[in-house]
Amino acid sequence: MSVGAPHAPARSAPPSALDRLLRLFADVRAGEGVTALLLMLNIFFTLAAYYLLKTIREPLILAGKGGSAEVKSYAAAATAGCLIVLVPAYSALASRVSRVKLINGVALFFIVNLVIFFALGQAGVKIGVPFFIWVGIFNLMIIAQLWAFANDVYTVEQGKRLFAIVGIGASLGAIAGSFFTGQLVRQFGPYPFMIGAATLLVLSVVLTNVVEARETRSRAGAAVAPSGGIAGGSLAASDDPRHDAQRIGGKSGFALVLSDRYLLLIACLMVILNLVNTTGEYILGETVTKIAAERVAEGRSGGLDEQKIIGGFYGGYFTWVNVVSALIQALLVSRVLKHVGVRGALLVLPLVAVSGYTMLAFLPVLSIIRAAKIAENSIDYSLQNTARNALYLPLSRAAKYKAKQANDTFFVRLGDVLSAGLVFVGLHWFSFAPRQIALVNAGIAGVWVILAIFLGRRFQQKAGVG
Repeated sequence: MSVGAPHAPARSAPPSALDRLLRLFADVRAGEGVTALLLMLNIFFTLAAYYLLKTIREPLILAGKGGSAEVKSYAAAATAGCLIVLVPAYSALASRVSRVKLINGVALFFIVNLVIFFALGQAGVKIGVPFFIWVGIFNLMIIAQLWAFANDVYTVEQGKRLFAIVGIGASLGAIAGSFFTGQLVRQFGPYPFMIGAATLLVLSVVLTNVVEARETRSRAGAAVAPSGGIAGGSLAASDDPRHDAQRIGGKSGFALVLSDRYLLLIACLMVILNLVNTTGEYILGETVTKIAAERVAEGRSGGLDEQKIIGGFYGGYFTWVNVVSALIQALLVSRVLKHVGVRGALLVLPLVAVSGYTMLAFLPVLSIIRAAKIAENSIDYSLQNTARNALYLPLSRAAKYKAKQANDTFFVRLGDVLSAGLVFVGLHWFSFAPRQIALVNAGIAGVWVILAIFLGRRFQQKAGVG
């Protein structure tokens, strides 16, 4: 049983109308619908907030004096340096507070930051690079801990069935955030969306506390024997679900990852996934920026400046990514996991990446690049996201919060560092065009396929799946 998971709902209880409705998307059993819906709404608000910010960060970093796709690539790498400090700090905080206080405190910190960025932007301060770095930290930390919370709520068996529903909230939130920002950024500019994102985060915090209260009541008086944990480890007293008010316990996030082969494989997955994805984002950003500059220079921009052209493009691009992602999440994810399991699901995205970047190497035009990135990112945000979050289901609470935070933040951004290095070497040492960088990316994606095979096997061993 997953550490911190509630006791299963009584089998004799009849399914509610909500349970039956949610069965359209996943195998929801009696009594599971309310918590699944609340978690879905929670991550909906969080992803909507992130996509408000993700859409506006593009014009702030790509356009204007000192901005470019190359600067964006290096700013993404700089985020990893910040996380070397932030991940241990997060682990230290997690060792001192309960899970709900941890989530509330981190969310409040980011809400305050958004108000500060809004004030600076309104005052005319250039915030493109620091805001880009901040968003890169925010989205990883806030989303990682929400998925850790979902991992903590569900058993392995429940998570494999119900994570598809939680993921629907992520897909719909991403659609809402990118669509409305893309439609309105031309009119209002980027800064008002920071306050909108802060408001959505407040709603997410409220839902986290509602779910925590429900789960605390459902566990009252229930004796759940502790089990699981990472290889070679044992559970701390605070990992017992009867002691939610106590500390999470365990080693620091980095120590957990480096001492366990399974967690280290997940870290390697995050590095390669983001090395490939970020390099692809450079190819797209470089192409879009050049086209926007040409339109302004040639008087074909319709009176729009570069920031507004790029912001409009990314609003539409992110909307398409998230619409396709939502369709995959709602219609395919639970079925793929049911028929091929987490192991098979992990292989889909790297195979798509190999074929996509091979195609870009021969057809490096904007329409093809855009289509390939929509395919890559939509699968990443749906099937791949659900599968990689399910990798933590059989692990201890410390691994779910601390090791997951390290993997989903620092090792993600380490992939960005390697991508920045690839871009720098490709541009300044070999004078690569986007098509040569795409070909290198296809080769790296081939390594990703091999890694996914090994990690899928390890998950089956951990989860006791034949």
